[in-house]
Amino acid sequence: MSSFINISDSSFANEVLNSKIPVLVEFSAVWCGPCRQLEPVLEELFQELDRNIRLARIDIDSCVETTLQYQVMSVPTLILFINGEARQRVSGKQPRDRIEEKFFPFLE
Repeated sequence: MSSFINISDSSFANEVLNSKIPVLVEFSAVWCGPCRQLEPVLEELFQELDRNIRLARIDIDSCVETTLQYQVMSVPTLILFINGEARQRVSGKQPRDRIEEKFFPFLE
């Protein structure tokens, strides 16, 4: 079972911006091979974290409004939202240690 929640333009504010816990959003696409390769890494990290965090996925092809709002130019792009604010982002398929390095300081 996936830890990801699927987000749409209409659910973004409620599920991400209004979330009481941090949300790591993956901007992806069904045709994106690197996105599919990255998702198991994110799932694994999510399972290992003992902190409250949610994983969310946005399909850039069906959620154009949110994709444009956050200026996502390539997939996968990961953006960490804390208290409704985009705090950190990384684009492209990254190795696990790079993801930890970029996002974990914000989750401590």
